[in-house]
Amino acid sequence: MVNDYLDELNESQRAAVLYNDGPSLVIAGAGSGKTRVLTTRIAYMLAQGVQPHSILALTFTNKAANEMRERIEMMVGSKSRYICMGTFHSVFSRILRDNAEVLGYPKGY
Repeated sequence: MVNDYLDELNESQRAAVLYNDGPSLVIAGAGSGKTRVLTTRIAYMLAQGVQPHSILALTFTNKAANEMRERIEMMVGSKSRYICMGTFHSVFSRILRDNAEVLGYPKGY
């Protein structure tokens, strides 16, 4: 299944998806296929045995985050619910709320 998605990528996109030497950062212009690369990379990582809860996928806009979430769910099914993904703001806000007490703040800061 992931191979089908890899076939749809250009050479640069495929290289980004298959990169396997640590964390990666995808920076490209509008309409260049960033969401496709990110979603395919996540599906590829899961196919390689990476646990969903160890994946963090961030984007800037709610629209992009929703699109990413929908595409990943379509590609990998229910595993997608265990991936930490969203906008930079929403993900880090969630992390702060979950750990507020450790920082000396009330849970509902």
